[in-house]
Amino acid sequence: MAEGFVYSFQFFNLAICSENGAITAALFGPLPSGVTVAENPLIKAAASQITEYLEHNRASFTVPLAYSGTSFQNAVWKNLEKIPYGETRTYKEIALQAGSPAACRAVGQAVHVNPISIFIPCHRVIGWNGKLTGFAGGLDVKQKLLELEQNALFAPFALSNAG
Repeated sequence: MAEGFVYSFQFFNLAICSENGAITAALFGPLPSGVTVAENPLIKAAASQITEYLEHNRASFTVPLAYSGTSFQNAVWKNLEKIPYGETRTYKEIALQAGSPAACRAVGQAVHVNPISIFIPCHRVIGWNGKLTGFAGGLDVKQKLLELEQNALFAPFALSNAG
């Protein structure tokens, strides 16, 4: 049975859910229906890693993730996980990496339904012209996450203990 808990971070709320020993959702907003409100050790660890990330002390996440979508969505999400901290990719670049160069709109749809925001860094995907495009947490949150990562890269002591 899925368990979840909603956390209030600096500039967003995130509902973190787990099932069978893996994080299955990190969604902006309330818990999905049917999820039992519980703050288990894995969910606490995931929230702790988000806090470290927001404090410039973590560039990658180590909690186990479990997601299921179509084979194309899974390919897109795996490629999103490979985008380095502080970098961005366009929808077209992700389509190429997923093996479907003409599937930019399908990539956009897969990014849109990403079940594990921030852990699967869909905020690092931008339009071909460098502009920010849709984000479940809102464009202001996307902008702040990208700025946070850029600022951390240039801070002298940031990420010294990055996970």
